[in-house]
Amino acid sequence: MAGDRTSREELVESLVARMSLAEKVAQLYGVWVGIDGADGEMAPHQHEFARLHTAWDDLVRDGLGQLTRPFGTTPVGVRTGAATLAKTQREIMAAGRWGIPALVHEETLTGLAAWRAAVYPSPLCWGASFDPALVERMGAQIGATMRRLGVHQGLAPVMDVARDLRWGRVEETIGEDPLLVGTIGSAYVRGMQSAGVLATLKHFVGYSASKGGRNLAPVSAGRREIADVLLPPFEMALRAGADSVMNSYADVDGMPVAADPTLLTDLLRDTYGFTGTVVADYFSIAFLQTLHNVAGSPGEAAGLALAAGIDVELPTVHCYGPPLVEAVERGEVDIALVDRALRRVLWQKARLGLLDEDWTPEPDVLDAEEDAESGDVVLDDAAARALAGELARRSVVLLRNTGTLPLAPGLRLAVVGPRADTPQAMMGCYSFPMHVGVHHPGVGLGIEVPTLVEALRGDAAGYDVRYEQGCPVTGGDVADIAAAAGLAADADVCVAVLGDQAGLFGGGTSGEGCDATSLRLPGRQEELLEAVLAAGTPVVLVLLVGRPYELERQVDRLAAVVCGFFPGEEGAHALADVLSGRTDPMGRLPVSFPGSGGNQPATYLAAPLARRSKVSTVDPTPLFAFGHGLSYTPIEWTAVAGDPSGTWATDGTFDVRVTLRNGAAGTVSEVVQVYLHDPVAEVARPVQSLLAAPRVDLAPGETREVTITLHADQTSYTGASGRRQVDSGAVELRVGASSADIREVIEVSMTGPRRYVGFDRVMEARVSQV
Repeated sequence: MAGDRTSREELVESLVARMSLAEKVAQLYGVWVGIDGADGEMAPHQHEFARLHTAWDDLVRDGLGQLTRPFGTTPVGVRTGAATLAKTQREIMAAGRWGIPALVHEETLTGLAAWRAAVYPSPLCWGASFDPALVERMGAQIGATMRRLGVHQGLAPVMDVARDLRWGRVEETIGEDPLLVGTIGSAYVRGMQSAGVLATLKHFVGYSASKGGRNLAPVSAGRREIADVLLPPFEMALRAGADSVMNSYADVDGMPVAADPTLLTDLLRDTYGFTGTVVADYFSIAFLQTLHNVAGSPGEAAGLALAAGIDVELPTVHCYGPPLVEAVERGEVDIALVDRALRRVLWQKARLGLLDEDWTPEPDVLDAEEDAESGDVVLDDAAARALAGELARRSVVLLRNTGTLPLAPGLRLAVVGPRADTPQAMMGCYSFPMHVGVHHPGVGLGIEVPTLVEALRGDAAGYDVRYEQGCPVTGGDVADIAAAAGLAADADVCVAVLGDQAGLFGGGTSGEGCDATSLRLPGRQEELLEAVLAAGTPVVLVLLVGRPYELERQVDRLAAVVCGFFPGEEGAHALADVLSGRTDPMGRLPVSFPGSGGNQPATYLAAPLARRSKVSTVDPTPLFAFGHGLSYTPIEWTAVAGDPSGTWATDGTFDVRVTLRNGAAGTVSEVVQVYLHDPVAEVARPVQSLLAAPRVDLAPGETREVTITLHADQTSYTGASGRRQVDSGAVELRVGASSADIREVIEVSMTGPRRYVGFDRVMEARVSQV
């Protein structure tokens, strides 16, 4: 049907001119086939809004815009799912006059959310790796799997910056710093879209700044927090080529994003130049009527969302179907708005090749050989597992060590805790096993996910491993805690594996809809930790968590603390490698760990009034700061220097040079972090903010000089006028191994006139290593 760009554009315009109103609107919504109340409810309102009231043949008579999660709704075999999808696509193409297939989307936050597909580390692990190249490789591998199955769009990455650590979806974020989130998230986008599929940026914008860390709660963020903290990651990912954006559920200062043209059109389209599609977060158009109360009917909600700039209703038709058609026919919604969204949808399908005459719905996976053991196509192959393991090892963070780690070979280990001997401990809430599989307990994981107990028992170091749970994540009793303490007393080292159960909407202690009222460890886990500490044996705490927790009362008595977040299917082996010393710890914290009090939502990116002061009894100083992470063999920082002139033009660059040396016998890694401190600005700015954080790997005996070229645009901020500006005057560049471990302060004078910058500003430093 179409080939080069010109012919595709002509085809799109021809279709827009010839399609009926019903056919146009049909391209603007998805359908969630296979939703069944017997499968359990993955989200509130799912069956309220997702239930189809129209026969399939009638539903697709005018065409269909999207198919929702054909692989990610119930456990379905790879070949069966692919064949069913192809059959469905042929039915859609045959039913409509124009033969247009549906675009297919799936969740892809920790890999393709499909049964038997690989489960990669969660986004906090991506952030902890500080390794965009590795995350880009993961994105490419996920994208390639999607393409093999006939899936066109992945609903990831989450570009929200963590603002309140009580929020259940912290586990889905990359971290609390916008540069880190933007750099890592952009890498994921480049990787996924290199496979010829779409990445979808979530959730534009403000969602993570909800009041009280409550999911889908009002947002009262000011324009500077939005402009300087929440928007930059989206800007970076859009410049990386992201071709789809999903709106935020939130209302910002009372205005629901799903009905806000200033965000979804004026900013996203007119200022940022975005030309892809905006897809609705699930049910968010209907929520304009049912939750936000800004619409009186589904048709009115459809009109508000369409005018704001939402092109596609997901996950299924509710407002953009007959209610929208009727609203247009009554003259309440301008047909030009329908045509605007239709052009974007059709052009996207054209770019994906779905409008080409030779496009076929049969995906490549149908030609793949079946595995003799499983009788199905293998998605979780050796390459996927190797990459999952590499990212997991790169992201494990050593927070504290008094010399107990690495564990000596042959030790008697008492392994205790509710996260020690369950595969679920390794996976976040948007992995298929935790998102869908929990509703099908008899089906099985479909992939191999070793536990830490299993990994340590099979470890080449020859540990004598004994295990007691002590308590579940929530609940438990004194007798089981006492049994764990008794086991610890009879061991050389106790490894306490504590943390979160990932889940959805109250089905866990972390995840969407699983917000926390306190940042103390869930349930009786702190009681268990105190009991094993009292046993007198050195205790190594391993955290498998979706958010940081407060450890102030125990940290000085712990022999070591290791954080793995949710490290994916190869997480147990990665942790065993770090605990045994085969792998030097390489992760750095993408989020701060709170100090005393355990309920402070502030992150490191805060103005002076958010720091410790004499006028408040609350001390928000973190226990472990953003960027923190220890090694067994620390790298030697031999030199840190800036440009000798000490001046930096407000339209120019400034070089920071750091020389590192590895005097150890093994390969080690460092993340060189450069922060900006602006002593005097027009508005209250964060005390420090990250400008660059390159990872540097050094072989034994190697010395390397790292040159970080910063651009003055990176110092910009939203001033009193509401415009983003670069000021002249004195600034400090703080160079170190974390936001709290500064090795050198470089004083710089910025010279020249104030400059105003926009979307095209330089946002990342250039880095060279020799």
